[in-house]
Amino acid sequence: MVLAAGLGTRLRPLSDWAAKALVPVGDRPALAHVLDRITAPDVGPIVVNAHHRADDVRAFARTCGRLIAVSEERELLGTAGGLTRAAPLLGPGEVLVWNADIIANVDLRTLVASHASRDSEATLVIQPAPPAHGPVGVDEQGRVVRLRQERFGDEVSGGEFLGISLLGASLRERLPERGCLVGDGFLPALRAGRTLRAFGHHAPWYDVGTVATYLAANLAWLDVRGLERWAGEGARVAPGVRLDRAVVGRGAQVVGSGPITRCVLWPDARATAPLAGAVVTPHGVARAPG
Repeated sequence: MVLAAGLGTRLRPLSDWAAKALVPVGDRPALAHVLDRITAPDVGPIVVNAHHRADDVRAFARTCGRLIAVSEERELLGTAGGLTRAAPLLGPGEVLVWNADIIANVDLRTLVASHASRDSEATLVIQPAPPAHGPVGVDEQGRVVRLRQERFGDEVSGGEFLGISLLGASLRERLPERGCLVGDGFLPALRAGRTLRAFGHHAPWYDVGTVATYLAANLAWLDVRGLERWAGEGARVAPGVRLDRAVVGRGAQVVGSGPITRCVLWPDARATAPLAGAVVTPHGVARAPG
C-alpha cells in the first residue's frame, strides 16, 4: 500500500498546485518512482490511498500502465486508519507500506526474505545511524528497542525510519479505524512486548516532503544518471540560456539570458534566466527557505 492521502502541508505551495504524490521528480511523478520499485512478480494488489486532490490521483492510476486501486478518504484517517479502510482492497496477510513521498531503491526481495525468516510483527526500513541518533533504536538482534522517545531495551545502533515497512497480519488486525501507524500501531505493539525488527537501507534516499528536499531529490535524479541537465519533450530553451543542474519538464519554456542553476521547471512552466534554486510551475515559483 502506498500512503498518499496527506495534505502535503510541509510542501506548500507546491502541494497547493499538485497532489504531493504527483509532483514531478525528473521525468515522472514521485508516485511513479515508488511504483517502479514495487516490481517483484509475486506482489499482490497495489492500493494507493488519496484525499487531497484525489481526482488527480485516480487519473494517474488509470493511466500509469499498472493495475492500481485507489482508496479515497473523504476525511483523513491517518496512516493506520488508511490501511484499515483499504483492507478489503488489499486482501489478507502481510502488506508492504510505503509513504508516497519517499524515493528509495530498497531491495524488496531481501526485505521480504528478512521479514519471513524472523519472528516479527513488522519490519521497519531504516537508515542505520550511531546509537541514540534518529527516532529508532535497534538492539544486537536487530529488534526495535526505541521508537520516538520510548525505550524497550538496550540499543546498539540508531536509525532514521524511511516510512517503509512490512506489516504482518496480526498487527494489521489490531490497527484502529483512525490513527497513526507509528503511534497507534508500532508503539502499542512494543509496549505489549511484541517484536518489531529493523531492516537496514545503506543507500541514499529522498523525502520529497518539503520544497528543499524536493529540489534535492530532482538534483539527485540528475546525478544518478550522470546528467548536468534534462529537458523533456517539447521544452524550449532560449539560445542565451545555460542549464546548470536543471530539470526542465515537457513543454516548459526558458527565456532570457544567463544560467538556470539548481532549478526544476514543471511541465508547461515558463522561467526567465538568470535563476537559481527555484521550483517553477505554471502556477507560481517556490524557493526553499534560506
